Amino acid sequence: MSDADIDAVASWLREAGSVAVLTGAGISTESGIPDFRGPDGVWTKNPAAERTATIQHYVANRDHRVRSWANRAESPMHTAEPNAGHFALTALEGKGKLDTLVTQNIDGLHHTAGTSPERIVEIHGTLRDYACLECSDRGPIEVVLERVREGDEDPHCRSCGGLLKSATISFGQALIAEDLERAQLAAANSDLFLAIGTSLTVYPVAALPEIALQCGARLVILNAQETPYDPAASAILRGGIGEVLPRIVELV
Repeated sequence: MSDADIDAVASWLREAGSVAVLTGAGISTESGIPDFRGPDGVWTKNPAAERTATIQHYVANRDHRVRSWANRAESPMHTAEPNAGHFALTALEGKGKLDTLVTQNIDGLHHTAGTSPERIVEIHGTLRDYACLECSDRGPIEVVLERVREGDEDPHCRSCGGLLKSATISFGQALIAEDLERAQLAAANSDLFLAIGTSLTVYPVAALPEIALQCGARLVILNAQETPYDPAASAILRGGIGEVLPRIVELV
């Protein structure tokens, strides 16, 4: 990656009429939250954890739910703070160059960094809320985590008795149709599609760059590892997100 690459991407951002951004776990690693598929990723180190990260396993296995809630109560996501990469995207919005930010992350750090909520699509849900799998009850997850810390290992809904879960999308759960449609529309309407910190291997979200390319957008990838879309990208940036992204935005 050279200064010319940085300058080129900044120039494309300045020229773009519509910019869509997709972020993955890589943007939050500098906030102390491990990614999933990187060299030190959660699932790279423990492949069995990925195999059990399904809604079917969660519903059927009480021991798994107990471990899941215990892990949630100790998760670094609850104390993590946004890093320079998150703030750079907020600054990009401030310059009028961020139309839609689709994130695969469940940590809520784009909200904390100040990006306008109406521009954010949390395509895989959020860890900041709980949801009942039986009724419509939903609220701040801290309410349930307090119950866990007080000894309720497998908390159930106090409205209907159903299973509670973080308001995230597990494998086997359908994405919220409205969120997926909004993300696809943003990709289709973009002049520049910026993929940041994502392996671009988890579908249907991984299809968003293809939609953007088919509709004539430039694709820029900022990621530590190679992705399946690298051959189609107009620029590939390999530096640290918290270093590279602010440099680009400063030039916009």
